[in-house]
Amino acid sequence: MHSPYSPTVRRRRLGFELRRLREEHGFTLDTAAKQSGVPRATIGKIETGEARRTRMRDLDALADLYQVDGQARDDLHRLSRESKEKGWWSRYKDVFSEHTLPDFEAEASALRTYEAQVVPGLFQTPSYAEEVFKGGRATNDPTITRQVEARIARQQILTRVKAPHMTAVIDEGALRRLVGNSRIMAEQLEHLEHLALRHNIDIQVLPFASGVHLGMAGAFTILDFAEPKDPTIVYVSTAADGLYLEQPNDIERYNLAFSNVQGIALSSTESMRFITGIKASMEDDQE
Repeated sequence: MHSPYSPTVRRRRLGFELRRLREEHGFTLDTAAKQSGVPRATIGKIETGEARRTRMRDLDALADLYQVDGQARDDLHRLSRESKEKGWWSRYKDVFSEHTLPDFEAEASALRTYEAQVVPGLFQTPSYAEEVFKGGRATNDPTITRQVEARIARQQILTRVKAPHMTAVIDEGALRRLVGNSRIMAEQLEHLEHLALRHNIDIQVLPFASGVHLGMAGAFTILDFAEPKDPTIVYVSTAADGLYLEQPNDIERYNLAFSNVQGIALSSTESMRFITGIKASMEDDQE
């Protein structure tokens, strides 16, 4: 990847640390603002990760107030500098929204995803992705090429050094739905077979026969991070844009949903046999 870290995650981590220091010293936001000379609203935005940039003088004023020196102060400055950098996805501003999934994927240590309608984006072949973006329309929209490029670029996280572990539960419907044509589908299913051989990827199929489950509301992805200061995030895809959830009750709800769909899905070995069977039928359709 072009950047080994996520600016957004670094902003969140800086905010977490400054809030911890403030609370450790028993300061309210009002007290910290009064004694440091940094506006209360500014401190609040820094602590919640909303501040796009943190001025050095504000950071030093807070570090002085919280009696932070030496390596600890240097660490705060490093986080502030890194929060201003741009990730590789900034080259695709025309594709990604301001708060984009690759920004969080960049530092995720584990991804757990449930997909009901299509193969997960991180697993899609270029031909399959193109058909997904076309959405069944007969179009030569030039933006689709950019969307496909961006999606394939995202997949680099699965082959980087210290790649995250990804567990994907894919509904049978996503595997049987004809995206493009039989050739494209056979190629996509074969790609899944290859991905399943990687040490950091687990793929499970949720067959129709499993019946109702807690994932029926739709697809979602849970992102976990190695750093304890970076809380788990749930990403829920919507027709308009992605929704990011961070509240403990939301995390608990989606952890439960993923445990449920994973528990009733086929094992990894059974899933590969299942996928191979569907692929064979797609290949027969080509003849």
